[in-house]
Formats: sequence, C-alpha cells, structure tokens
Amino acid sequence: MTSQLSSKDKAWSARFSEPVSALVQRYTASVFFDKRMALFDIQGSLAHAAMLAKQGIISAADLADIERGMAQIRQEIEGGGFEWQLALEDVHLNIEKRLIELVGDAGKRLHTGRSRNDQVATDIRLYLRSAIDDILQLIRTLQSALVDLAEREHATILPGFTHMQVAQPVTFGHHMLAYVEMFGRDAERLADCRRRVNRLPLGAAALAGATFALDRYEVARLLGFEDVCHNSLDAVSDRDFAIEFCSAAALSMTHISRFSEELVIWMSPRVGFIDLADRFCTGSSIMPQKKNPDVPELARGKTGRVNGHLVALLTLMKGQPLAYNKDNQEDKEPLFDTVDTLTDTLRIFADMCSGITLKPQAMRAAALQGFATATDLADYLVKKGMPFRDAHEIVAHAVRDCEQAGCDLADLPLEKLQTYSSLIGADVFDVLSLEGSVAARNLVGGTAPAQVLQAVARWRQKLAAA
Repeated sequence: MTSQLSSKDKAWSARFSEPVSALVQRYTASVFFDKRMALFDIQGSLAHAAMLAKQGIISAADLADIERGMAQIRQEIEGGGFEWQLALEDVHLNIEKRLIELVGDAGKRLHTGRSRNDQVATDIRLYLRSAIDDILQLIRTLQSALVDLAEREHATILPGFTHMQVAQPVTFGHHMLAYVEMFGRDAERLADCRRRVNRLPLGAAALAGATFALDRYEVARLLGFEDVCHNSLDAVSDRDFAIEFCSAAALSMTHISRFSEELVIWMSPRVGFIDLADRFCTGSSIMPQKKNPDVPELARGKTGRVNGHLVALLTLMKGQPLAYNKDNQEDKEPLFDTVDTLTDTLRIFADMCSGITLKPQAMRAAALQGFATATDLADYLVKKGMPFRDAHEIVAHAVRDCEQAGCDLADLPLEKLQTYSSLIGADVFDVLSLEGSVAARNLVGGTAPAQVLQAVARWRQKLAAA
C-alpha cells in the first residue's frame, strides 16, 4: 500500500519551495527494495537510542517510548500490516514517520547525532553480516553433501581429463573432494570479508562526525560490531565491503558453475556417467524423451548475473568523490540479488548432490578409451631404472601401436610389451589396471581410495568444528 505526502512531510521539506514531482519520487525512492533491511534498521536505531539515553542526550522516558514504538513497528512489519509509503523514499524515513505517529516527540529525538548516511551504512552492514552467516552455513551443508558422496564413491573410477581429453583415472570421491576444497576457500574468503563488514559506521553522521557526546564503542558493543569505522568520511562513502562480498560470491558461483558444467556433460546420453533426480530436471514441450538438467544449466547462467553485479558495484564506486553521493543508493539491488542468488543456489545444490546417481560401468568404459594408464607404464619403467624422458618416449610408441591395433595397453600380451623394453616384467599388469593406477597414488592429496577416505575424515572433523 502506498500514499502520497505533501512536501511538508519530508524530512528536509523546509529547504524547498515546491514538492518533488511524482516521477522524481519514483525515480529516487528505494523503499520497495531496501525495506528488506527494516528489522536491521530497527536494531540499529534501538542501539543508538540506548546509547543516547546512557549519555544523557535523550531521557529515559524517551528511550522507553522509542522502544515501545519500535516493538509495535516490528510487529506490524513481521505481520505484513506496515504501510510502506513511496513518498517517504526509503526504509529509514518510513519507520521514523511511523515511530513519530506512535510516540510523538520521542520519535523525533531518535535521529539526534546521526544522518541517513551513517544509518544506511550501518543497516547494510548489519544485513550483510547476517547474510554471510547464513551463506557460510549453506556452504558447510553443501560441503557435507559432497563429502557424503565422496565417501560413498571413494573407490569408483572415472576418467580424469585435461584439455577435455582422457588423462588419468581418478576416483569419483576424489573428484567430489576437489569441489569441497574450492568451497572451503570460498568460506574462508567470506569469513574474512565478514571481519571488514563488522565495523560500525554509526556516529560518522553525514560526513564529518557528530557534535554530541556519542559513545560509538557502546553502540558497537550493543550491535556486536568488532570495531568502529575510524574516519567519518570513509565510514559513509565507501562500499568496498559490499564489493568484497560480491567478489567472494562471484568466485563461489564460479565454482558452482564449473561443477554445473561437469554435471551437464556427465548427464548427456553421449557420456552417461550420472543421472540427476527428476525433481532437478525438466522435460521438453515437444520431445517426450527429454530430461533436461535445468538446475545446473541455470546455475551457469546465474553465475553471469552475479559476475555482473560485481562489475556494477565496481563501476558505481569508481568515479565518486568523498563523501556520500546518491549514486550509492544503487548499491542495494545488486547486493541483495547477489545474496539471494548465491543463497538459493547453495541450498538447491546441497539437495541436488544427494540425488546424484552414478553409472560406474560407463565411467569405467570411458577411462579405458584414452590410454589412461600410460603414465603409470612410464612410471613403472622409471622405477626399474630408466630415465623418465626415455620411458615417456617408449610408452608413446606403445600407445601409437595400440591406436593402430585398436586396443588398450593392458590388452597387449607380455611378449609384445617386452619388445618396447626388457625391463618390463609380468608385474606390469598391476600398474596397467585402472584400480592399480588409482591405488598407486597413495599420498596426501592423491586419488587413491585410502587417501579419499582420509580426506573425508579430515573434512568431517573440520565441518563439525565450524
């Protein structure tokens, strides 16, 4: 519900001789997207009011009225009965006007010692801090789902690729743990970003600081901030903390996009490594046989959307002089959409990972198509005393002969293999098998099933402690 206000109802109306036009009101208003910060605005206002009362700047009676009014406003907002007014521009003035309606002069005193500039900067930080906490939990949930999948398939073999060509056999569990590592770094970046988000701008006022005896550290304590912003100009004018978050979010979405690309490829009937649960797929309006991996495809697309928001915020800030400028109103929609997109994507991917069904025989057949154990044969010769470059050359000849004969290295009889080197013995077939290849890589970070299980245990311990 919206209503129009006269110019005298504006917080700054006395300075102007004519009202803002309806078009300008719509163009400059932010209330219909920044109202999502309403509860954080109330939280910040209550801390500010408590500090004002503690410092003797407002009375205890004023504080009680403000707390009573804010409690009712919170109830109205949560119940859906709050009347948001376009003419009041933003979430801050909407709440302030309603507070004044409820408690009179005490509501008018709340804005003592602050500006909308430091108020909005505080609200955004409170909102983003909460969003980061939620996202960190979602990342851990996704990691846990991948760890479960890695443990279940710790010995399942699929081809590992470089340049999209079969390179060496790996275990599916090892492959899943690669993404667990990526998401782990994403969580580290977000946790580090949270430290810089968690600094209090309130008290910077419009740009130069306040003339009242504010206790900024008390407000920081009440709101759970680790520190205050130590320069008033910087506090109200920079959004680098939001840009940093969007950068971390773009990286996380990039990791999701890479995973999505593999899921799409693996689900293709031409590859046929996996199947996704039906609830994550859609059909075709014309081709009844189709089962399309819409969720991973859309995640790839939404990654571009998040990348775009990062560029938008960088572009928004690059030409702004100190201090606050109206440009900064444009920080919220990209930030909010980034939070929403990453949050929804992480939540759905955690669920989707539990619905991945493997087709091990197709994976195994693919691993046997590209001479995936050729490096193992070269390593075998090196362990027998041959220089690696010589071993590489010999195996390359053997691979070329196998290509012409249409067989794998493991299909060659011992007598044929010994024509390439007299160092080759009957034990060569242990290293030419797919199982032998992955088992041989039994070192920290390797693909051996034993290493996968150790990595699973390590990650379970880390996630439990997070």
